[in-house]
Amino acid sequence: MTSQQDLSQAADSRRWFAFAVLLIGAFLPPLDFFIVNVALPSIRSGLAITPAQVQWIISGYAASYAVFLITGGRLGDLLGRRRVFLTGIAGFGVSSLICGLANSPTMLIFGRVLQGLSAAAMAPQGLASIHTLFPEHERSRALAVYGATIGFAAVVAQALGGLLISANVFDLQWRAIFLINLPIVAAVFFGGIPLLPDSRSKTPAPLDRIGVLLCALSVGLLVLPLVEGREAGWPWWLCLMLLSSPIAAVGFWRYETALERRGGTPLVSPQLSRAPGLVAGLTGVLFFYVVSAFFLTFSIYLQDALGATPLVSGLMFVPFGVGFLIGPLTTPFAIRWFGRFVPAMGMTLEVLGCLILSAAVAAAQAGESPQLALVILAVGLLGFGQGWALPTLIRTVIDRAPPGGSGMISGVVNSALQISAALGVAVLGGVFYAVAAPAQNPSSLANGFIAALLGIAACLMFSALLSVYASIPRHSGVKTCLVNLSIK
Repeated sequence: MTSQQDLSQAADSRRWFAFAVLLIGAFLPPLDFFIVNVALPSIRSGLAITPAQVQWIISGYAASYAVFLITGGRLGDLLGRRRVFLTGIAGFGVSSLICGLANSPTMLIFGRVLQGLSAAAMAPQGLASIHTLFPEHERSRALAVYGATIGFAAVVAQALGGLLISANVFDLQWRAIFLINLPIVAAVFFGGIPLLPDSRSKTPAPLDRIGVLLCALSVGLLVLPLVEGREAGWPWWLCLMLLSSPIAAVGFWRYETALERRGGTPLVSPQLSRAPGLVAGLTGVLFFYVVSAFFLTFSIYLQDALGATPLVSGLMFVPFGVGFLIGPLTTPFAIRWFGRFVPAMGMTLEVLGCLILSAAVAAAQAGESPQLALVILAVGLLGFGQGWALPTLIRTVIDRAPPGGSGMISGVVNSALQISAALGVAVLGGVFYAVAAPAQNPSSLANGFIAALLGIAACLMFSALLSVYASIPRHSGVKTCLVNLSIK
């Protein structure tokens, strides 16, 4: 008869196999966020979609992922991480099939939103399961592998997308970037059934349903007008939606405050906002990930203005990937040199990359490629700066959390990054199309790309300043004075 200890040891011996299943679930969401960028020109010609619909393909995914990311973690605590993960991976497979078979822009956008919802269900379970799967002495290694996996997904996505489209297997063209998910999802789903432990929180927090709905409403009222407004000519109802967004956000915050006072568990604890520097740090995060607009606009510029193939376009992102891989490896040295200014230094490098690339594009003749060496340098600086800034900015914000609040802040930061990505594509993608329209010729597309780059640079500089303020030690006299003034 098998003892309970034997069963425990057998399960423990399979922990890395179980973790590999969870890692694929963490790998797919960033992969599918980035891989679609290089396919957008092909999708646009294949489905005859408008610029606003192009933006929705990215923003719809990022917004739904962002809003429901914290909810996905809560559901894992409540219902069991194995069940929620398998539900999420199955939904991701179904939504990938919808995207791959889409014969209209509406169907594709619906599939992308469903992909974001499914990603929000499966992605948090991997990180939450590390404490269950691994003893304490192995958790650091597991966390390192987890972080590297997510970074690797962002790095390979562009080149993989270009390769899949150029290979044109079975004449699938752009559809291959979605349909390739199906065998992966099937392997993960059926492999996860016997391998994944059915873990859940011993003291799960109840799900704040009204908070989730109010949060979704606030983001939706903001993103939808920003994407549709320019193309629709800013009708009154879109203006009303945009003006209603801050009202909905205030309503969400007041509801969360009232729920916390009643002893409930809000989706986002208002008490966390009282921690010195935390609001500034989170605001910096909201301005930081607008760099997502770079992937959209650079891909369109390469393919539509310069006539590059999807494969060449994907390869032009390789310097970003190389920089993004090297950046975190050198972060310990950067911290030794620059201390708490590392996030700002990383963003400054990104700004420099934006300015170099803008100058290179401006110097090139219409329809001609800018100097390759400058492009490689600029894109590499963007990746390297991102590699410095992203982990250290997240660490700066989480360090501002009060005791016991780091878990919730981690979820809030991840959601803020995705909201930033959605807003970056909505706002700066809109700037790109506004400058490029109506001619849509190589010259106007180059000008639109330069305008987007300068917008990204401005947002990054603002985020850098906020990161410096957020990193001021808690007991600094200046910071204490400002906090006291804000309370009064």
